[in-house]
Amino acid sequence: MLAVVVLTYDAPAGMLEACVDSVVRAGGADLVVVVDNGTAAAGRLAGRACEVVTTGRNLGFSGGMNVGIRRSLAAGADSIALLNDDAEVDPGWLEHLVAELARDPRLGAVQPKLLVAGTDPPIVNSVGVVLGRDGAGRDVGYGEPDGPAFAAARDIDLFTGGAVLLRAGFLADVGPFDERFFLYYEDVDLALRGAARGWRYRCAPASTVRHRGSTSTARVADLAAYLQERNRLRILFRYRSPADVARGLWLSVRRVRWTPRAVHARALAAGLASAPAACWQRLRAR
Repeated sequence: MLAVVVLTYDAPAGMLEACVDSVVRAGGADLVVVVDNGTAAAGRLAGRACEVVTTGRNLGFSGGMNVGIRRSLAAGADSIALLNDDAEVDPGWLEHLVAELARDPRLGAVQPKLLVAGTDPPIVNSVGVVLGRDGAGRDVGYGEPDGPAFAAARDIDLFTGGAVLLRAGFLADVGPFDERFFLYYEDVDLALRGAARGWRYRCAPASTVRHRGSTSTARVADLAAYLQERNRLRILFRYRSPADVARGLWLSVRRVRWTPRAVHARALAAGLASAPAACWQRLRAR
């Protein structure tokens, strides 16, 4: 059984509907779950072939997606595709992801090729994620013209949670998203936890998703900047070498001089406060 989970929060008129309509038109899903992080999406989706689960409050990306994952697993899903509400899928997107996942039982996740919506010629948004020595996650291919260089399936270090197919066995082994991240880097954390247990990841570019870019976080820019910085530090303390931790901390210190200074200062303090728990997780994982 294949489930698709769409997470939404305060989506502009028409955006969520276009996302769900593209999923339904593309076919291949036995269950489509829309997780509403508190914005009354059910009325907007009346008559569509999907199930709406309302959380009642904003649980962030990690908490909201976990709600959809639990619902899908309870329904018997053996693979679960995650999708942001600011994305639209091309026909056949699930078919290519499923085929790639079936090739290797140690593949925990397969990511489609994400293109920037509305670009012609198309511009790449992501064909995977890499983690820099400063702890920052970066989308592979971001901003480059699509072409032959991005046509072949490939192994990837990390995947983006905004559009990815996860194996249920991977989730059973590694666990769901860590809800302490709330938003940003929870997908990096999940992928790194899986890699430590021997799971691998692929990008299947024959599967294409067109990504608009989130408008909800753009309206709360200070909160987004805070969470990105705090969570980057959490990743550093949990996974990276002492030299990389020092490099990433120095970046955070320098950012305190940049606008918005108070936001960067709070993020640095919160990141440092998370260090003991992150280091304890590192020790327990050994």
